[in-house]
Amino acid sequence: MIIPHTELAADTLYSIIESFVLREGTDYGLEEMSLAEKVAQVRAQLDSGVAVLVYSELHESVDIVPKDGLEFVEE
Repeated sequence: MIIPHTELAADTLYSIIESFVLREGTDYGLEEMSLAEKVAQVRAQLDSGVAVLVYSELHESVDIVPKDGLEFVEE
């Protein structure tokens, strides 16, 4: 299920994005970036619609995924 990120409280959204960028294996290329820069980059992707928040009922978790990578869109 897609969660509209604009409906979340700012601190909740920040925490979700921060958790996402701190995951091991998240690659941002050769250039080092600060946590704030990474969070801003992911937030921009959410704002532009390139990425979306997805809630998994099965895993009871929220993830950030590329919108074009979804097999189906449930809105």
